[in-house]
Amino acid sequence: MAEKEVILTAVGLQKLEEELEQLKTVKRREVAGRIKEAISFGDLSENSEYEEAKNEQAFIEGRIITLEKMLRNARVITGEEVDIGVVSVGSTVTVKDLEFGDEMEFTIVGSAESDPLQNKISNESPVGVALLGKTKGSIVDVNVPAGVIRYEVLDIKVD
Repeated sequence: MAEKEVILTAVGLQKLEEELEQLKTVKRREVAGRIKEAISFGDLSENSEYEEAKNEQAFIEGRIITLEKMLRNARVITGEEVDIGVVSVGSTVTVKDLEFGDEMEFTIVGSAESDPLQNKISNESPVGVALLGKTKGSIVDVNVPAGVIRYEVLDIKVD
């Protein structure tokens, strides 16, 4: 089965690489030390520190595997690939909610680096899917659980 391509911006790639390095060099060592210390307490059957450290170790190893897989399948979107006139991954889009008049700015990114709190939305999210391929002045309908939101694309930028 082919692995899914992971679309990233250069900043997103750097963040994932830094997280992987931190997990491999710092976190692994910290958890190994905690496991060693917990073992020194004796009876492992009732040793909550040992159990907790082993669970954290499993989480870290799982995250390392996930990050390595993502980086192996990464495709970095460069500024040259992004068409300034069309919404695509890497675009920053200003939209206006046609019902309430609110203006919002979203950066369209791959799902691996989406962060709604920083207005980085996935190209696979309902808003991302609706905006992709649109041009300035387009009206888009976004199907969300609460119904349909209508946006007008006011501006498209590439950082």
